[in-house]
Amino acid sequence: MIDYIKGTVAELTPTDLTLECGGIGYHILISLQTFEALRGNADAKVFIHHSLREDEELYYGFATKDERELFRLLISVSGIGAASARMMLSSLTSEEIRTAIISENVARIKSVKGIGVKSAQRIILELKDKIVKGSGSDSTVIFQNPSNAIIDEATNALVMLGFSKAQITKVLPALLKENPTPRVEDLIKSALKRL
Repeated sequence: MIDYIKGTVAELTPTDLTLECGGIGYHILISLQTFEALRGNADAKVFIHHSLREDEELYYGFATKDERELFRLLISVSGIGAASARMMLSSLTSEEIRTAIISENVARIKSVKGIGVKSAQRIILELKDKIVKGSGSDSTVIFQNPSNAIIDEATNALVMLGFSKAQITKVLPALLKENPTPRVEDLIKSALKRL
């Protein structure tokens, strides 16, 4: 199984990439997130999800392992194929998808082209617990911003105070929207008021 391909960017569009490695050009389908991350780079390391069916063989590429893990979680949902998962990752950031699932924001997920109400509800139902528990990646990826260390510290402190990660991951995103650059002690105090 291929984990990643590292090579020269031969061609890059918002939907696909040709990555040359060892004299072979690999055609890789990508999301807009990955396109933005790779744009302007002569060389790239792309994490691969290999899809092999009777009639076709496809490579899906991701700039980060985190995005690939989220893609794999999405395609594990009944009725969500690779095209829909890639559309979600192109329409919303990984952080926005996780936050929408955890906060059960059906409207946000449904805003993605090709995702209806029932599919959005199914995604929430099947993935919420997995994402809260950190399945597929570290649960702190929900808070991808410069203050990751602060969030880790606040989360650890709140866990030690007896709160579950599920409770904490519901409260911290809302607090970070109000104050994106908090001090650890302020974040903990604010969280305690809401938990």
